[in-house]
Amino acid sequence: MPIAAALLPEFDQEMATTRRVLESLPAEQLDYRPHPKSWTMGGLATHIATLPNWGKMTIELDAFDMSEPQERAPEGLTVAEIVERFDQSVAAARATLQGASDETMMAPWSLRDGGKEVFKMPRAAVFRGFVMNHLIHHRAQLSLYFRLAGLQPPFIYGPPAE
Repeated sequence: MPIAAALLPEFDQEMATTRRVLESLPAEQLDYRPHPKSWTMGGLATHIATLPNWGKMTIELDAFDMSEPQERAPEGLTVAEIVERFDQSVAAARATLQGASDETMMAPWSLRDGGKEVFKMPRAAVFRGFVMNHLIHHRAQLSLYFRLAGLQPPFIYGPPAE
């Protein structure tokens, strides 16, 4: 089985779960912040919505340098706008992954910081770890924001404790 084909079911499952979480965002609490150093709920959700774009970048580029100026997602999006951005980034990442050859997925990819290599791994490992696991990590943070804000967290892998 091609590497991309092996990753697609997991990608589809995690993206569908993430979309459910984003759709559950309380519009009236997007400014909620559990700590002064934390993102707002809306800011974290917007970051999550754009993370699948990193999958496209991972497959199309040989490296990414964190020190270079990056386009940041705007603050203050509505829940519908966050979900729309997520849908767009998922579609782009999925199409790129679906078209990736094994040769591409096994080619090395580097994360750099000011030209200094932070890590180098095959794209398949980067797609799973740096893209999908990173998104899952932030989705878990967002789920915790729900509880800290006094809300029932959304269904992820099973029903919440409530």
